Amino acid sequence: MEIKRKGNRQFDEIREIKITKNFLKYASGSCLIELGDTKVICAVNYEDKVPAWLKDTGNGWITAEYSLLPSSTTERVQRSSIMSGRTQEIQRMIGRSLRGIVDLRRIGERTFWVDCDVIQADGGTRIAGVIGGFVALVECLNKMKNGGLLRVPVLKDYIGAISVGIVHGNILLDLDYSEDSLASVDLNVVMTGNGEFIEIQGTAEGYPFTRKQLEQLLNLAEKGIKKIIDIEKEILKDEIMFLLGN
Repeated sequence: MEIKRKGNRQFDEIREIKITKNFLKYASGSCLIELGDTKVICAVNYEDKVPAWLKDTGNGWITAEYSLLPSSTTERVQRSSIMSGRTQEIQRMIGRSLRGIVDLRRIGERTFWVDCDVIQADGGTRIAGVIGGFVALVECLNKMKNGGLLRVPVLKDYIGAISVGIVHGNILLDLDYSEDSLASVDLNVVMTGNGEFIEIQGTAEGYPFTRKQLEQLLNLAEKGIKKIIDIEKEILKDEIMFLLGN
């Protein structure tokens, strides 16, 4: 069954991405990322200490927090002090992804907090969190470099993330909510600029998928992530060269 996508997107086309850097006044690094109709505010702050199990190791730490704000979805999301399993899963994914491209030995015994607050959700919020979290982290690290707090490169690579899935037999890139809610297969993929995987989250609903389909999905994800990293390179070109050691 052939489906028609919003905006007449092709099966291998990502939604329009808009990133506004330095979105918040008081954060050490921040951005607003808009992935189609999904909008996420990402902010990074740091403190000169690490969790107890890292004390005196010389290594730093990066951790993430994620939340859906009350009016971010069609039905109001209730504020709660109890963290859902989904929220824990997403913020752990964001944290793992960013730790995967930072040399934790070179940032010193510091903890970086990456806050991702979804103000409007239309699918791909965790993907937006990874991309926006990376941009905000680069902004933070660049300010530290300019302030003399970082004297060596600390980034290993760029990072990108995207969703892919199978909807009514169609393999699609970058699913919005209407597509994700109907998907029989849904994958979230995180990769470095060098094409190495950091995370693959995948599941089937209703019936299993084949190895061939998995390879098609991963190839499509890689194509989308390359486009995202090209966007990052353009918007971060003035901040990132030292951090990468270039």
